[in-house]
Amino acid sequence: MSFIVSTIASLISVLVFFNSQRLVDNRTAQLVIKAIAGLIALATAISALSRLLVVIPAGSVGVEDFQGKVSDRTLPAGIHVINPFADVVQFSTRIRDVKEEIGATSKEGLAIGIDVSIQYRIDPAKAASVYQNIGLEEREIIVSRFRSISREIVSGYPAEAIYATKREEVSLKIAEKLRSQLSPLGFIVDEALLRNVKVPDTLQAAIQQRLKAEQENLQMKFVLEKETQEAERKRIEAKGHADAQKILAEGLTPAVLQLRAIEATEKLAQSPNSKVIVLGNGQGTPLILPVERDVSKSVPAN
Repeated sequence: MSFIVSTIASLISVLVFFNSQRLVDNRTAQLVIKAIAGLIALATAISALSRLLVVIPAGSVGVEDFQGKVSDRTLPAGIHVINPFADVVQFSTRIRDVKEEIGATSKEGLAIGIDVSIQYRIDPAKAASVYQNIGLEEREIIVSRFRSISREIVSGYPAEAIYATKREEVSLKIAEKLRSQLSPLGFIVDEALLRNVKVPDTLQAAIQQRLKAEQENLQMKFVLEKETQEAERKRIEAKGHADAQKILAEGLTPAVLQLRAIEATEKLAQSPNSKVIVLGNGQGTPLILPVERDVSKSVPAN
């Protein structure tokens, strides 16, 4: 409608601009009428042309709505030529974060509270479907399904598992179930996060005590394994020393000992110091006695 009004106003202003002489005889009045008509024509022409062009900002898509008929074409970010009689509805395609505090029941029937958040965005290719089936406010649809699925998934786990060891698994299952339900509606679920789990104080204390005991048990196992490895290392080292001593003992036979004694006697006999070497009867090592040089010089030669 605004396009029609702007077009008609622009045409009328152009006619007035070119026919100002017929309207008044005064030269000054003609100039004033032309100036006003020209400004009106320019403004209305710009307004009319603006209905032909639309700019979709970054992070958004547009959907054309002409008299209740929604176009299947989705307008991505940028400048587009559109039907001047149609309205363009814009949707943000950026990630949205919905946080919820949900009361749920665990597998054993224990009431617990969970803080969950979901990160989702509109599928650009399905923006027209979202506009037709849901509209501009999709939060209520998202939150209701989000709460229902979270309670359903939590009910399949014991409270202790949700609190201590299965948080990531629960988050993944919630995200997977949400994707299966929200994808046909035109939404992309990026992630579901289980931020906090609230259980009764007595159960929380019992869980923490058990986890502490498990940590201490793991620490004790680590210490015992370390001591066992150290004992094994010492045993191997002692066995190596014993084997070395055994090999050395087996190699020191009487013949070897006699050979070593002879070699030592030869070295002593070649030294510059005078010695008296008394050889045994073959069953012992030679006896070596030192002799003073002055005494040996005083004995006359035969």
